[in-house]
Amino acid sequence: MKAASHNLITFLESNSVTFLESWRQQVMISSNDIHKEEVMSNGVQMLELIRKNIEKPLSEEEIRKLAYKVAHERVEANINIGEFVYNVNLGRSEIMKWVNGSGLPMEQLQSIIEDINFLFDRFSYHAVTKYTEIKDEQLQEKISFIDQTHKERLAILGQMSSSFVHEFRNPLTSILGFSKLIKNEYPDIKYMDIILQELNQLNYRITQFLHVSKKEVNLGEKDSHSLEELFHELLEFIYPSMIDGDVQISLNVKPDIRIYANKNEIRQVFLNIILNSIDALQQIRHNREINIDCQVLSERVEIKITNNGPAIPKETIHTIFEPFFTTKELGTGIGLYVCKKIIEKHHGEIGCTSDNRFTTFCITLPLLL
Repeated sequence: MKAASHNLITFLESNSVTFLESWRQQVMISSNDIHKEEVMSNGVQMLELIRKNIEKPLSEEEIRKLAYKVAHERVEANINIGEFVYNVNLGRSEIMKWVNGSGLPMEQLQSIIEDINFLFDRFSYHAVTKYTEIKDEQLQEKISFIDQTHKERLAILGQMSSSFVHEFRNPLTSILGFSKLIKNEYPDIKYMDIILQELNQLNYRITQFLHVSKKEVNLGEKDSHSLEELFHELLEFIYPSMIDGDVQISLNVKPDIRIYANKNEIRQVFLNIILNSIDALQQIRHNREINIDCQVLSERVEIKITNNGPAIPKETIHTIFEPFFTTKELGTGIGLYVCKKIIEKHHGEIGCTSDNRFTTFCITLPLLL
């Protein structure tokens, strides 16, 4: 076994320059990374840890030392942790390629490969844990200076969105992108559609928070859009939620009705209302229905989204568009508030009526003539 370890170390050392250059050409390094010069140095140090680990298993302290260094650099560079994890896994793949190509018998390599994988796992664990710990400390320092009164809750969201919502979105974007790549390369993988659906839902929730924050995001320019096409795309997107909730949705909109709007923002409004309706319909046992009707009234278009779920109580229906009002156990109370902001931004109006038979959200928007 010692002979195999010695031979492998000799092989890796003789090919280390080639290995590191191959890894360097593939790693993700942001141009604004203040520690980008350290990336290769960290790769060299990781290779040294691998060499030592082949000779003799490393202690946790030896692994933590480099992991903590990298974590601090990632925080200081304000680079999302997804980029770091990608580069580490890329290094793992390169190492395994060289190990398997060393020419040594697999029965001699098996335990060494397991040790190398364990080293990478522990290194990633310590680095990500330290990164998260530092970020949490920074977040707590900021939150500690914010008044927790109800009057300032919107200001709190503004402060928090600038410090951690973007931190959520960065790794989420990486996960979404890689998931789509996996879906394209391996279309038959089970549950990938569900994973993408849930990731898109999470991205949607983050966008809601950004709308409420002081730093409102621009989700694109306004343009001419067909309401019929917009709703067809939306219903295709939420099809898994419709099936899961056992809800039938009917659409009545003429193909020539067009609006001048920010597609992503208006889509968010319809998505929020329809998903809320699906949730509400779970309180009835059968015949769960949502009807979407659009009609032209003078120079405006009226969009009605109606469900046959339970009535919204009279004492609360006038407050459903206020921030932080929610009847859901795990609700945030910002969904309909965001909808109202978006519709008003588009010079439209939104309202709701509800009785024991139907609950209807009515939206009017300027018609594109």
